[in-house]
Amino acid sequence: MSQLKEAILSVTSRGDKAFIPYIMAGDGGLEKLKPTILKLQELGITAIEVGIPFTDPVADGPTIERAGERALANGTTLRKVIETLTSFADDITVPLVAMTYLNPILAYGVEQFAAEASRAGIRGLIIPDMPLEESEIVRPALREAEISLVQLVSLTSSPERMERLTKASEGFIYAVTVNGITGARSSFANELEEHFKNIQTYTDTPVLAGFGISTPNHVKDFGTFCSGVIVGSKIVDSLATDDWTTIERLVGASKVATVK
Repeated sequence: MSQLKEAILSVTSRGDKAFIPYIMAGDGGLEKLKPTILKLQELGITAIEVGIPFTDPVADGPTIERAGERALANGTTLRKVIETLTSFADDITVPLVAMTYLNPILAYGVEQFAAEASRAGIRGLIIPDMPLEESEIVRPALREAEISLVQLVSLTSSPERMERLTKASEGFIYAVTVNGITGARSSFANELEEHFKNIQTYTDTPVLAGFGISTPNHVKDFGTFCSGVIVGSKIVDSLATDDWTTIERLVGASKVATVK
């Protein structure tokens, strides 16, 4: 079992829900990466999704896109992020999940990236612009480095496609909750619970909800029918204003075993 999947199951086995915050590496400078990760760890999160800024993101809403632009303006690159993470890898106690695009990995060199990412504490990888059919470009090197390749499942995926994606996904299944880009939302479609139940019929890999989740109530609501959540835009906004109170409340909502 992968370290990423094991971390999620360890949380859900005690009655809590997995909570994965998304952060944009380099937003505010790469020197913020270490204190941010260490403080998130202290709050009891399950894993951390580390976004790599990219010039042409395909799924990012305005909040994360602006954070990426700030990071790029600071000279952030995939290689620099890996180097920074490696510098304090011994202090990282939770799995890191990198979110990047295929071109930077190819430019880095797939085998070199996988080996160096593993040493940096990365245990999962999300590549939103890489179709499942092309995943063999990176999968062998990732498996050698013990990095899980996480697949996204959309609301519009056909049953056949959903089955293929869920069976191929490692670590967890990233279930997209909306048709569209990332960003905080006030409400979600009523049929989401049924959609998540359908996903789970294909696999025993944990299913996590992502896109639009921005309040403690969202965290609790999704926790009633999936293994946990990924929270992006609200975390990015809160980090930009040093609003740790909001982050603590979001994380606390996932502790269903202790929060009544």
